[in-house]
Amino acid sequence: MFRTATDWLGVYREQVNALNVYPVPDGDTGTNMHLTMQSVRRELDTCDERSMPAVARAVSYGALLGARGNSGVILSQLLKGFAETVAGAASVDAPLLTRAFAAAQKSGYGAVMKPVEGTILTVARGVAEGAALTAESPAAVLEQALFRGQALLDQTPEMLPALKQAGVIDSGGQGYLYLVQGMLAALRGDDLPEAPEVTSYAQQGIENEEFGFCTEFLMSEATRPIEEIRELVSPFGDSLLVVGAEGYVKGHIHTNAPDELLATVGRYGKMLKTKVEDMSEQHTEILGMAGAATRAEEEVPPSGLVAVANGYGLVKLFRSLGARIVSGGQTANPSVQDIVDAVRSVSAEKVVILPNNKNVLMAAQKATELMDGRAVVIDTRTLGQGIGAALAFSPQVPAEDLREAMTEAAGAVTTFEVTRASRTTNITTRQGRTLDIKEGDVIGLQDDELVDAGGTPEGSVLTMLGRAYRGQEIVTVFGGPQKTAEDLDALAASIRKEFPMVEVEAHPGGPDLYDYLVTLE
Repeated sequence: MFRTATDWLGVYREQVNALNVYPVPDGDTGTNMHLTMQSVRRELDTCDERSMPAVARAVSYGALLGARGNSGVILSQLLKGFAETVAGAASVDAPLLTRAFAAAQKSGYGAVMKPVEGTILTVARGVAEGAALTAESPAAVLEQALFRGQALLDQTPEMLPALKQAGVIDSGGQGYLYLVQGMLAALRGDDLPEAPEVTSYAQQGIENEEFGFCTEFLMSEATRPIEEIRELVSPFGDSLLVVGAEGYVKGHIHTNAPDELLATVGRYGKMLKTKVEDMSEQHTEILGMAGAATRAEEEVPPSGLVAVANGYGLVKLFRSLGARIVSGGQTANPSVQDIVDAVRSVSAEKVVILPNNKNVLMAAQKATELMDGRAVVIDTRTLGQGIGAALAFSPQVPAEDLREAMTEAAGAVTTFEVTRASRTTNITTRQGRTLDIKEGDVIGLQDDELVDAGGTPEGSVLTMLGRAYRGQEIVTVFGGPQKTAEDLDALAASIRKEFPMVEVEAHPGGPDLYDYLVTLE
């Protein structure tokens, strides 16, 4: 049922995106809910599907780890309540299914500090109320759940002025109903429907949005209870959700100080993933996607750009250079389908893909095979190489003509990454130095090759720059999610002192799991 529900939502993902106006019209509700369900499916792929506790844990744990956006985090809590209810059963009958939907509703409402009606929570309540109307069979429970859920979904514009003004129903609630439809389809053995054509997106300005950045984090080994972390995060903004289980804490908030927030939270655990999106840019991008299909053919430029990246500072840079972003990178590689979807959303005769990671390169190449010659891949294996290539991009030049210039520009950039060792080992570098490394040690990589270990993150940056510097002109530093503005300023000052002829730029929003990403060009 959950596998089919994931695929069913995938069919309608763009339709749900097109409805999105609340809490901000960033056009990603369907995508975020689908990514959350895909994480559930990955956990199901590795669990013992003959064991109800194992399946229930996969649903709850997978949803928490994969939750994306406001809608995804709330969905993870709905699934948590559902899974905990069925975990101890040998099988699921109609009464248990009814109790599971009731528990889902309770868990969803409990996760939100200030529940708002007219949202996915309202529809979850309708689903629970409908499920309670019959005990005839699981299919009958789902049918009644859908009937009552749809009735409340239709009422959401009367509950939320933003929906009424835009003339749409709630996107998260619609996504939740598609999941329930998929569950019912699994019981009936129905085939997946064809994806509907989406020709317009709900348009609503966000000028009155007080907080501009949608900020998320996933943290392990938390040293404070979830309630304290929630109180810690609360002053930074609104649309706050902080939830957790099994030692993990997932947070979502709209804020104007994402770097300060992440640095503050990062003191109380191990930051595994972060995501910061400029909601104004997201809104502009989704409206651009809506208009791509209707633009006149003569307006379509010769080339478009797709880049794989994470870390909000890097994402913002790539977007400023004209790129459509595929979220991903080290330890979070996007799928072939993710890349294909991004290419298809770009209005251009041909699209240049920057994988920006050696582990993404194969997926990017496979994506081009599915695009009938509409895409080319530049062999960028680091984010630094990707930045260099993107700087050489021009939408008015045919993609094939860009290949040589972008490849050359990528090769002119040296990339340094500072992170932490995931295990104890010792290696001999290409230069013949032996490095004894303990788990948790600071390690430095130059162009994806391990060259330094031990000491401080800042010391590693200076050491690697000293070995690689040959008169280059520009050093750009991106600080990771646990680095403060003061950390960045201090490192930039140290670089200027040691390399007085170099121009230094420092920005927050580096990639997850890294202290620093530095480019030398």
